[in-house]
Amino acid sequence: MSRLDSFIRRLQAQRDCLSAAVAQIRGIDGFVLELGLGNGRTFDHLREICPDREIYVFDRQVNAHPDCIPAADHLFLGEITTTLPQALARLGANAALVHTDVGTGDQESNTRLAATLAPMIRGILRPGGIVISDQALNTAGLSPLPLPEGVKPGRYFMNKAV
Repeated sequence: MSRLDSFIRRLQAQRDCLSAAVAQIRGIDGFVLELGLGNGRTFDHLREICPDREIYVFDRQVNAHPDCIPAADHLFLGEITTTLPQALARLGANAALVHTDVGTGDQESNTRLAATLAPMIRGILRPGGIVISDQALNTAGLSPLPLPEGVKPGRYFMNKAV
């Protein structure tokens, strides 16, 4: 498969997982976290599909399209392993939805980061909240959810806080 086709399938999987998760968190109060602003596409999409929720965004530095940059009070800048605990202290364990897309081309590094982030993400999710991730998150208190139809296992991951 070409890298272009792989990229398209990843974005389709991301969109389908986000749509499924938003439907599943109806009736669950809480904010949304976007871990990895990047160019801002997913943040922009989340604003569209979650218009009544506060969305907080995390990244090392802002490189997004100017229309896709959150307000300063909804932006956590720096290393995610530092800023995510800061967000928990400031916002509490009230996230209804967390989307994380912080992986790189280095699978070993991705696996280590996912293992570090998984308990932090679980800690900020409220019961019933959902995390969608580009990496497998294995930690106590997260239960795998079935992927939407058409999303191949291993392409994206969905878990529910239990």
